[in-house]
Amino acid sequence: MTEKDLDIRFQKAVDIASAIPQASLPQDVQLRLYAYYKQATFGTLNPSHISNFDLRNAFKTNAWMQISHLTPDEAKELYIETIIALQKK
Repeated sequence: MTEKDLDIRFQKAVDIASAIPQASLPQDVQLRLYAYYKQATFGTLNPSHISNFDLRNAFKTNAWMQISHLTPDEAKELYIETIIALQKK
């Protein structure tokens, strides 16, 4: 599979995710998808860029930091797998 194929599959998964009502997903799944998306699109989090550190952002930042060892392509694959699993439910 080429990187372009992965990007196309990732974008399709993002489109599907945007149609899923956020309230219908458990918070841990929301955080996991957020972290995978951020890692896939921005790469590893730079802690010096954290400015507004309220509780909600703390959870989001923590979720992203937990997967910072993943490459952007690995994060895309995990994002896609998560969306596919959600569709099967």
